[in-house]
Amino acid sequence: MLVLVNNAGVRDDGLAIRMSHDQWRSVLDTNLDGAFHCTKRALDPMLAARWGRIVNVSSVVALRANPGQANYAASKAGLVGFTKVIAREMARRGITCNAITPGVIETDMTADVADALVEHVPARRAGRPEEVAACVSFLVSDDAAYVNGTTLTVDGAMSA
Repeated sequence: MLVLVNNAGVRDDGLAIRMSHDQWRSVLDTNLDGAFHCTKRALDPMLAARWGRIVNVSSVVALRANPGQANYAASKAGLVGFTKVIAREMARRGITCNAITPGVIETDMTADVADALVEHVPARRAGRPEEVAACVSFLVSDDAAYVNGTTLTVDGAMSA
């Protein structure tokens, strides 16, 4: 089973007008460039096997912008676009590529903002990592063989 889950994510928040080049680059380098390099490396063995599953973990911020997160939103929206391109390029070769856009999930990355954001979540709670993992499990399974190039939002109706 040849599976790649691109799940790297960092934030370095600040208003766009005050954001340094280093803040911008560090977030894009990790969140978007990292997924590109890992995907490129994973594709050769997937092509040889004529089977593969790629899941890119983006963010609800790719769909619903947050002030102060221009770098993060750009990197995660770019990841959604990248997902669609890889899906189109690899569809005939038995390789699927999908994205997941989690909302507020209980992780170290959201520990400093989760409480403030939960009030904007219709479900009135943060998601659990296990709930995102269950979606990844589905997308890498044979049951999802015809699911390709899509974005699965896991956000408690935050983007609805």
